Amino acid sequence: MWQNIEAAPADSILGLTDAFKNDQNPQKVNLGVGVYKDEKSNTPILGVVKAAEKLLLEKESSKSYLPISGDPAYAREVQKLLFGASNEVVTSGRAVTVHAPGGTGALRVGGDLLKKFYPDAKVWISQPTWANHKGVFTTAGFGLSEYGYYDSESKSLDFKAMVTSLEAVPAGDIVLLHACCHNPSGVDLNAEQWREVAAIGKEKGWIPFLDFAYQGFGDGVDEDRCAVVEFAATGIDFLVASSFSKNFGLYNERVGALTVISPSAAEAGVAMSHLKATIRVIYSNPPAHGGLVVATILSDPDLHKLWLEELAAMRERIKAMRVALVEGLSKRGVSGDFSYITAQRGMFSFSGLSDDVVAWLRANKSIYVVGGGRINLAGLTSANIDYVCDAIAEILSSAS
Repeated sequence: MWQNIEAAPADSILGLTDAFKNDQNPQKVNLGVGVYKDEKSNTPILGVVKAAEKLLLEKESSKSYLPISGDPAYAREVQKLLFGASNEVVTSGRAVTVHAPGGTGALRVGGDLLKKFYPDAKVWISQPTWANHKGVFTTAGFGLSEYGYYDSESKSLDFKAMVTSLEAVPAGDIVLLHACCHNPSGVDLNAEQWREVAAIGKEKGWIPFLDFAYQGFGDGVDEDRCAVVEFAATGIDFLVASSFSKNFGLYNERVGALTVISPSAAEAGVAMSHLKATIRVIYSNPPAHGGLVVATILSDPDLHKLWLEELAAMRERIKAMRVALVEGLSKRGVSGDFSYITAQRGMFSFSGLSDDVVAWLRANKSIYVVGGGRINLAGLTSANIDYVCDAIAEILSSAS
């Protein structure tokens, strides 16, 4: 069956991890895949997750299917986290939430849902964006276009280009937006800019689809929901795909959610009926464990408080590594201003390293960086930061 078929290319990021695992260099460093690492280069299970799992183990009485949309308690807690418990969207009932298998699953469910009713629409993605966005939406049957976002010269947001692009998006097209901690650049909009983008969406009639995979990794849980709140205030239809892989460390549980926000509760009810029909033919029912862990933590005041503390510790460690990298390069006399790295948010940074430098780091130092120079700051630790800075300084000095 497969003898005349070429093998599919490896995923650009996960394939890098496979190469890293096979590397025998004891000093190897993985700055590629978007997974949080602690100071010992481990991806830990949060203490609050262990506590919630203990509670679930004690009270769990069945392994029966969840509803197609997932556990109702999970949906309620997701909405409170996304919007704030007192937000009008939550209290009015004009949002519906389904438990999806990870943020990627939420994006795909949303793509399939939208394709039913907007078959001729295009999906607009930022330039650049997470590589898998393209695969998810082209596989759902959409054509893609790009909107301006990142200025590679200034290493900052090109908001003027973004606005110009979004004002030209036709009504009925879909605009995919990174709610915070933009992947891969780490460059985000501020509150005023999000307000302007939301107003453009309302005026032009395109459909906002927010990818919200890193809530709490930017400035904090409340601060990071700014984009979602601004779109909610417009009263228009939009979608939010959210994930608990990063902020709960539940990577292998595949815990995500798709929330559809409508102008009224009645319309939201119609949306839910079609969400269920869409899910039924893809995976039928969501996995239970991870979602129940999240619902348990968010609904228990003591566990919720502990989660916020552990999340803050992860966020602050990443920020500290940003500073350490910039200061380390400066101390080694590397030419150029790398301070833009400290202004970026979340796990990722467009480091400014060229593909030639990226290839040299991998071949000569076993330092793995995604093409385009995107690095995962969580891969840096106090044990490897000097090695990484020395390597970057060596290649940049020889190149100059």
